[in-house]
Amino acid sequence: MNLLALLLTLAVAVSSTLLVVATRRAGRRGGESRGYVLDLSEVAFLSGGPARVVDTALTCMHTEGRLTIGGPGVVALQRAEARDAVERAVLHELAGAPSGALSTLRAAVMRHPAVQEIGDGLASRGLLIAPDESRERRRWGLALGIGCLIGIPVSIALTVAQYALIDAFADLPVPFVVKMLPAIVVGAVVGFSTAGATRARLTRAGRQVADAYRTANAHVADPAHLVAAHGLRALPDPVLQGHLADAARQLPSRRSSSGSTTSPAGSDAFIPVLWCAGTAPGNGSCGGSSGGGGDSGSGSTCGSGSSCSSGSSCSSGSSCSSGSSCGGGSSCGSSS
Repeated sequence: MNLLALLLTLAVAVSSTLLVVATRRAGRRGGESRGYVLDLSEVAFLSGGPARVVDTALTCMHTEGRLTIGGPGVVALQRAEARDAVERAVLHELAGAPSGALSTLRAAVMRHPAVQEIGDGLASRGLLIAPDESRERRRWGLALGIGCLIGIPVSIALTVAQYALIDAFADLPVPFVVKMLPAIVVGAVVGFSTAGATRARLTRAGRQVADAYRTANAHVADPAHLVAAHGLRALPDPVLQGHLADAARQLPSRRSSSGSTTSPAGSDAFIPVLWCAGTAPGNGSCGGSSGGGGDSGSGSTCGSGSSCSSGSSCSSGSSCSSGSSCGGGSSCGSSS
């Protein structure tokens, strides 16, 4: 029993240590990327995932009068002008959605390759952790935590067997469950906590870059910038804010492929919504993503081929047309 307890304790200790090291290493990726200056689409993706990117583009286009968003959540095109890949995706999906429903349009653009590949580019530069990277660590953590919980009744059963087999006049040994209890507790805590930590997609470098951008552009009052950096709650137009928040609440309340749920109003913490891309531009696909039409159940790939610029930059006063880093043709001119 002593040898078994020792071997099991060592196994839990080694597994817990390796899991903690892998989690910390993933969070520290991209240290060399702290000097990057991001465009508005990348800031939006870092701050709130694909949902924030689409809200930023819609806010920009609405503010400039290129489209109108009215009640009850209906989008009407005024001028077919797009300044970056995300806005082109908005026009493309709006053309395939005759009803103009904001919730349908928003969900479709979120799954569009132009939006998905922004996450690919950020992940390739070490600012985000792609879903596929953390999936193995999540399974590892859950296996460790569940295994330790299962170890409690098993240890009790072995303790009963231990005492049933000893001689009545022999010294009573330390119960097997007591020997295993420290390893069980530590393994369960480490396993479940690291599995929960895999939901976070923002690396330390990504957080530093996003915070630096917000600080450097704190004076910018453009609505699209406020949405990208701070979420819908910072939008000064209460009517538009209400329409976008209502559209966010109409998204399916299921877990996305990145392991997180929808956050209607946005938050400072990065909450990835429907980011299904791989670890580099052009990798991975998004099951159930939107194609040409407004139906979000059709199946186009997320990350099909266009490359992401790793060195895009914007002036501190840029507003809406900050330019997606993917799909080509992006620009960072200040437009409104």
